[in-house]
Amino acid sequence: MAAAARDSPSFAGSEEADEAVRGTCEDASICKRFAVSIGYWKDPYIQYFVRQAKERKAPEINRGYYARVHGVSQLLKAFLKKTECNCQIINLGAGMDTMFWRLKDENLLPKKYFEVDFSMIVARKIYNIKSKPPLSKPIMESHSGESFLIDAHSLDSSRYSILAADLRDSSELEEKLKKFNMDTQLPTLLIAECVLVYMTPQQSASLLKWAANTFQAAMVINYEQVNMADRFGQIMIENMQRRQCSLAGVEACKSLESQRERLLLNGWETANAIDMMKVYSYLPQADVKRIEGLEFLDEKELLEQLMQHYCICWATKDSCNLGLSNITF
Repeated sequence: MAAAARDSPSFAGSEEADEAVRGTCEDASICKRFAVSIGYWKDPYIQYFVRQAKERKAPEINRGYYARVHGVSQLLKAFLKKTECNCQIINLGAGMDTMFWRLKDENLLPKKYFEVDFSMIVARKIYNIKSKPPLSKPIMESHSGESFLIDAHSLDSSRYSILAADLRDSSELEEKLKKFNMDTQLPTLLIAECVLVYMTPQQSASLLKWAANTFQAAMVINYEQVNMADRFGQIMIENMQRRQCSLAGVEACKSLESQRERLLLNGWETANAIDMMKVYSYLPQADVKRIEGLEFLDEKELLEQLMQHYCICWATKDSCNLGLSNITF
């Protein structure tokens, strides 16, 4: 899971709250590395960003991450196919995500791939890239031209950029992305995984509105909680609060309908939302069967409850008639 903002005294989020959100990035990365280590999916790059888990993760957690990673990836690749990779991707609150490297391996890089996160997370990611050739080499291989920038808090090559910005401040975000050659005329995919839920409803609405108004053709993929008004949802909220992690945007996570509505109210032309149980049923079933054989799942009901409390939402705006509204599972 990734972060929604950089430390900034001018916003409602306190430093303690931001620190708790930063902690979710580490948790998610460790869970992904563990799932990769026992064969749920292949990711040769995650090992360079995060340590191996000290203890086993529960099978339902591993399957949940499998559904999340494959669900987001399926929509992302459908967008790349529609645009023939003549597009840009902006990963908001990217954390230690490795998608850039995996897309390069598959020869599916967009024209440019941007990542935005907390300054502390960005600094750590850049340090890992600089010190580990399996990470830095692919960036150099994909780079063309003379201007290559790398310092403690930003990296900018011709195909890949990482920058620190506050997602609660759209004008700052736009200014920083434009400095690194974001092109508002290019079809653009924005990804937010467990990011909007840590922002107030007004802040996430502002970010979504900015994205819908800035690009001629765009799609947003949002992975986060849903059905949070029921008892299981309340338990999830209480668990987060015990870690000093407040879900400031949980209001939009009441239902699939409230998720869709938020997107439509903020300038998107089409909007879809499905829970992760449904996403899981839409994934290639031969591979699902393979991963279900990796470890015994005792708590099938718990898996279903968990999956029914997370969703993938996606919305499009398509002034260029690329057929983005047809993208689905």
